[in-house]
Amino acid sequence: MAQTMRSNPTGSLFATDGKSHPLQDTLMVATLVLGVVSFVTAQFDGLHLLASWTGLIGILTGGYGQFISVTTRERFVTIVGLGAAGVGFFLGMARGGLFGGLIGY
Repeated sequence: MAQTMRSNPTGSLFATDGKSHPLQDTLMVATLVLGVVSFVTAQFDGLHLLASWTGLIGILTGGYGQFISVTTRERFVTIVGLGAAGVGFFLGMARGGLFGGLIGY
C-alpha cells in the first residue's frame, strides 16, 4: 500500500520524461506552425494554394510526429496542430485546391 501514498510530481498533462527529444519537439512545433498558418490562410479566398499546401505538409509532418512521439505533451500539441492543419487543408481544397488556377484544363 505504500505506492498509493506516493505523490506524482509529474502528473500534469504536459509532463515529460525528463529526457531531451529534439526530433519530436521539432516535428511538434513544425506541425503546430503549419497548422496555424493553414487554418488562418484558409479564411481568405485568394490564399487557397498556401492553405492547402501548408495543410497537407502539416498533416504529413504531424502524422509522422504522432508516430514517433514519446510524451503526452508532444502528442497533445501535435494533435492540436493536426486538427488545425486538417481544417485548413480541407477549406483550401474546397476553395480551389492544390493547383487551382495554376494548371489549365
